[in-house]
Amino acid sequence: MTSQPVAMFADDQGAPGLALAEHYEKVRRFTLHLCEPLVVEDYVVQSMADASPTKWHLAHTTWFFEHFVLSKALDGYRPFDAQYNVLFNSYYNSVGPQHARAQRGLLSRPSVEEITRYRDHVDRLMAELLENPQRSEQVNALVSVGLHHEQQHQELLLTDIKHVFYTNPLRPTYRTPKRLTQAPAAGQTGWHACSGGVYRIGHNAQGFAFDNETPRHSTFIAPFELSDRLVTNAEFMEFVEAGGYHDPRFWLSDGWAAVCTGGWQAPMYWENHGSDWWQMTLGGMRPLDRSEPVCHVSFYEAEAYARWAGARLPSEAEWEVVAASLEVRGNFVDDGFYHPVAMQPGAERQPAQLFGDVWEWTASPYTAYPGHRPWTDALGEYNNKFMCNQMVLRGGSCASSASHVRATYRNFFAAHTRWQFTGFRVAR
Repeated sequence: MTSQPVAMFADDQGAPGLALAEHYEKVRRFTLHLCEPLVVEDYVVQSMADASPTKWHLAHTTWFFEHFVLSKALDGYRPFDAQYNVLFNSYYNSVGPQHARAQRGLLSRPSVEEITRYRDHVDRLMAELLENPQRSEQVNALVSVGLHHEQQHQELLLTDIKHVFYTNPLRPTYRTPKRLTQAPAAGQTGWHACSGGVYRIGHNAQGFAFDNETPRHSTFIAPFELSDRLVTNAEFMEFVEAGGYHDPRFWLSDGWAAVCTGGWQAPMYWENHGSDWWQMTLGGMRPLDRSEPVCHVSFYEAEAYARWAGARLPSEAEWEVVAASLEVRGNFVDDGFYHPVAMQPGAERQPAQLFGDVWEWTASPYTAYPGHRPWTDALGEYNNKFMCNQMVLRGGSCASSASHVRATYRNFFAAHTRWQFTGFRVAR
């Protein structure tokens, strides 16, 4: 297999019926919409090493278009500020260890006002470029990658600001979300049976995909059953109340070490208030709704629960062969809930909730597919990003954009990660 240029894996325009210029404007405007509830002091806080300040997300996504598109497409282009190439690249460590990722919150300058001017400058030039019908296919491809990249950072912006607000004793409300009437208990788990055999998984080269979704390939899967809905807060509470966090028999060794070191007693953002449990949400603190999908759990917690329940986590291949035939439909950031919602009465159980609500942990380590080759293009730091001790998640979350998610999408985080909207379903 030969290396392929970026144009061959980023040929979509992001949304049906939208020209690329319109889609660019829509995605960039939505980022600013997510920032509307914030005050300027919120933009610079970095509450943990894995997170980034809101200001950095705004600048980094803008840097992407300046660095990878404008600087190559416009003859004689001069950067808005040459220092931004150091401050806002993906790694921010080009000028020494004191400027590592974990130090992004120390950047009081450039100011939010200056970053806003930076975005306006880049957006104006991008609009002019995208109005040019003679622009190259390579430009179209790079812009498409940049828009999907920005949608990733929109999700990170929300999860990062949620953690910022959780670390504040005042527990501020980000935005009053839409609410559904509390659904009845989900009832017993049903099972979706899938026959064994050789299946094709991975992206089929139609529309956008990141390089880690390719190549499409054959894999053997033994017969299995996948639960027809996500594990709920009520079900996970049974594990908590049964002493699951105090019994090493159910935990992988690294997971048990994480429990002991971190003092974990329950999912992240759960708090015990006497006889009641409460949960931090983007809408502030509220009583735990036991009918909602459990979220903000690590791979270790999901795996321990599955073992305790006499089940297991599905592999990513098992998840994909079930999801591939279903429409990408669910609770996404577009819907305005900003939180997982309970499965509603009458919802189809085929299985339900495969897309949206929470990213679903799988039992699969994040490695390259057989035959994978990195593409030869301008985006070296965004291709071939495989790393150890990361597990694959599938399906998107309530903080993901609907146009960003597909059945082949492979998200990945370290096994101890809890600040993302992560949950799970079980298999057997």
